[in-house]
Parts: sequence; structure tokens; C-alpha cells
Amino acid sequence: MDYRPLGKTGINVSEISFGTWAIGGSWGQTDESESLRALDKAMDEGVNFFDTADVYGDGKSERLLAQATKGKTDRIAVATKFCRAGDIHDPATYSEARVREWCEASLNRLGRETIDLYQIHCPPLAILKEGSVFGVLDKLQAEGKIRAYGVSVESVEEGLYCLEQPGVQALQIIFNLFRQKPMAELLPKAQERGVGLLVRLPLASGLLTGKFSADAAFEAEDHRNFNRDGQHFNVGETFAGLPFVKGVELARELAWIADGRDSMTRASLRWILDQPEITCVIPGFKNARQVEDNLAAQGVPSFTEEEKTRLRTFYETQVHPHIRGSY
Repeated sequence: MDYRPLGKTGINVSEISFGTWAIGGSWGQTDESESLRALDKAMDEGVNFFDTADVYGDGKSERLLAQATKGKTDRIAVATKFCRAGDIHDPATYSEARVREWCEASLNRLGRETIDLYQIHCPPLAILKEGSVFGVLDKLQAEGKIRAYGVSVESVEEGLYCLEQPGVQALQIIFNLFRQKPMAELLPKAQERGVGLLVRLPLASGLLTGKFSADAAFEAEDHRNFNRDGQHFNVGETFAGLPFVKGVELARELAWIADGRDSMTRASLRWILDQPEITCVIPGFKNARQVEDNLAAQGVPSFTEEEKTRLRTFYETQVHPHIRGSY
């Protein structure tokens, strides 16, 4: 396993780490025993960082992480998020009293005295610009409740604004072969300021595995069914903002990336890891097999400059015009 520094936090994290949205909920049915086996497999292979949120299964993924990392809190770092259990547009959600409430609840579920990275969970830009939440997080950091804080953002504009805030040490962004916009300005500026970058949805909700057909069906409780067009939250969180059928079509045109790299999954993750500004990718998982498949991306060849140019042109001409939502 290779490790990269998480900005200036002093934490070195596995370049392939994992997000726990899928084992918490909104990705179809899960099996808790299989989720725990998968977490154990990841840690056995050297993964030392997991991302979660208080709303994933109403705390379920935090509780699973507590169980899986019991006795390992000194060597396994955890990032969690807050605010979406309330009204994200209401300034009261970000008051000191409420943020302390969210933080203490997460600490209790995680079984920890300190959260390694505490993130605001995709707040509106207006809340970020109002700014008082950063002062609250400064207090929690000074008290040792959190080691560092950051923001999970939906758009490049939000990310660039957060980079101007002195206390922000990490950004969580949507970045993949179908969402390349951050490369132009956000990635280099984050590197310049020493801010860590966590990449969520690296496989565009599964599109970049190449396994879907246009008539694929998803379970009722899977966001890929109920949020295809942004009915419940930002459309960019589902299939990178692409209409599903168009996404399937575009993924087929990218099948060539798997040549010499075993699979589209591994190739897609490798492309992200080839960007030196990125701290880590945090793909989701439901079982140990998916963990192993994702980790194998470390061993496949990097992309050549010619291939990178081809992928950039494909994004600009074929993908970008179809993306919906803020990005």
C-alpha cells in the first residue's frame, strides 16, 4: 500500500481508502456481517483511512466503523461529516450548539475521543460565505474534539471558496473520468495551498465499471433509482450528473481504458491516482470482493500522456455537455 500526506494535517493515508455510504444505506440492501468482513479485509491490506457521515444509515456506517476499528483507533483514521441531519439552508444548523451536538453524537457512535477529519457535508455556498461555522470548527479543534476539518463540496466554485479559508485542511470532491472540471483550477490551487483532496464517487456511481446496460434496474432504496434526476439531493451525486442511459453509452466508448489494466474499474481509479494533487480515492463497497478489486488499481499501469490527452478531449467534447447540476 502506498500512502500520501493528507494536506498539512500530519496524517498519512492510504492512497486507496474507502467511503462507507454504500454500507450505511441508499445503495440497496446490505449485509452487516459482510460489511464488517470487507472493512477487515481493507485494513488487512493496509487501508488506514475511512470516510463516513452521520446520515449514512442514520449513523449505521459510523457504528460499523466503531466495531471494525475497535482497538485500532491509534492507526486507523476516520473522517465523518455533519449538517445534513438538519436543514442545510438554515443558519441555525451550523450554530455552535448544533455542531457540538452533531460532533458529540458522531464521537459516541464511532467510539472515539477525537475525529481525525470533520467535514461540513455539502453545505450551500451561502452558508460557507456567511462563515461562522468555520469559527465553530476552530473551537472544536482547539478543544481536541477534532484533529482537522474540511468541507465536502459539490462544485468547483465552492471548493475554490473553501481554499481561501485558513482552517480548511481538506476538500472532498467529485472527480472522475466523467467529472474532470476540477483539473483546470481546483487541483493545482489545492496543491499550492497544501490542502488535501479526497475523491468521492470515483466510479460515477458504478458507470465507470462498465457493467451496466441501458435497461439496468436498481432497488427502490438505492439512490441510483430514486435520485437519477436529482429528486432528493444534488443530481451530481448520482451518475456524476449524467442521464443514466447517456452515461452507459459514454462508458462503452471508454472500454478501451481496460486494455492492459484488467478492468475499467481499476483503470478508472488508476487515472485518478495518476493526478499528483490527489490525496486518496474513497470508492464505496459492499463486500470484500469489491474491496480487493478496488485495491488492485494500485498495480495496473499508469496512463501515458497520449492517453491522458485522449481522455481529456473525450470529456470536453462528449461528456461535459451532458452533465447536470452544479459542478
